[in-house]
Amino acid sequence: MGAQDPVGQTAAIHVAAAAIQDKQGRVLISRRHDHAHQGGLWEFPGGKLEPGENVLTGLARELREELDIRLLRTEPLIKITHHYPDRSVLLDVHRVLEFAGEPRGMEGQPLRWQLPVAMQAADFPAADRPIITALQLPDRYLITGEDGARPVEFLQRLETALQQGLSLVQLRAHALSDTAYQRLAEDARDLCRHYRARLLLNRPRRLPAWADGVHLTRYQLAACRERPQVTGWVGASCHDLHELQLAERLGLDYALLSPVLHTASHPDASPLGWQLFARWADQVNLPIYALGGVGLKSLDRAKRAGAQGIAAIGAFWGNQEPPKP
Repeated sequence: MGAQDPVGQTAAIHVAAAAIQDKQGRVLISRRHDHAHQGGLWEFPGGKLEPGENVLTGLARELREELDIRLLRTEPLIKITHHYPDRSVLLDVHRVLEFAGEPRGMEGQPLRWQLPVAMQAADFPAADRPIITALQLPDRYLITGEDGARPVEFLQRLETALQQGLSLVQLRAHALSDTAYQRLAEDARDLCRHYRARLLLNRPRRLPAWADGVHLTRYQLAACRERPQVTGWVGASCHDLHELQLAERLGLDYALLSPVLHTASHPDASPLGWQLFARWADQVNLPIYALGGVGLKSLDRAKRAGAQGIAAIGAFWGNQEPPKP
């Protein structure tokens, strides 16, 4: 993340923040005091790091002071740099998976447990809004295989994936005509609705009103001058920092960044590797999925590199046997 504001004068205030989840998936938020910066808005608990303090140590201290709870287990969620007119902040956000104690407002701040899907961006400081998106998106993203011309087998494979808990699906069937794609999309929609999953389509010019969103290719992204006017999620495939920054400027919800590792489908492509992935992810305020040569064993590594999670075809689709009819 950048360490200075747009005019290069003030170092960003480094803040450790927590997305504390309970067993129902609700997240704990607290209301800022009216006299504070961004007063009256809801936020994710945390606070400014002390000089020389690492993020997890600082987060544990803040949660103990603010909520009287003890931090036990976390994972990285997202990093955000935001420039307000009077200050810049670097939010280092971790998802709290386990804690001890009962949260209470030790500084008199009101607390609320809320499902991410119910969070409204206008109720939070602008810097916190990408956190809401990251909480609403899952950490596994299924891209369907290329057997769309065999719809029975295709839908069997899709159902098998959905039964494994996948909740975000991109319908990728480039070989199909628009008419055949639309028919397959309607059948896939019915399956996704049954399993409470969201279905993204990658043909923005013919996007039906029922779609849960759209996914753009890098070429469609490059042609955009503004965020597509559609309901639901909007994401894009990216392969370099410039494309990631464009996705952020357009206000997209997420990006796929690839290829992270070597892939059998693109053997000549040069992989980014985790180090470069992390460096680029650190420069945009956007949930980013790692794509290319990754599977479930890569999920923790991806999160440590700043990823929202992993996106894959083979790991979730190509290696599974569809159920018997």
